[in-house]
Amino acid sequence: MSLEEKLLKEFSDLPEDKKIEVIDFVEFLKNKNNKQLESMMDLIIEENREALEELAK
Repeated sequence: MSLEEKLLKEFSDLPEDKKIEVIDFVEFLKNKNNKQLESMMDLIIEENREALEELAK
């Protein structure tokens, strides 16, 4: 059984309120990952600001 199949089976056995919690948690994980990516991009931009401004000319 693949991870996806196991997850779907376990998910389908949950009561409705717990399914909502699972979905909330998945969204939290996705947002957390996006925020980490945004922070990393901000750092890269800040560290290379001079070069980026020169390229923009």
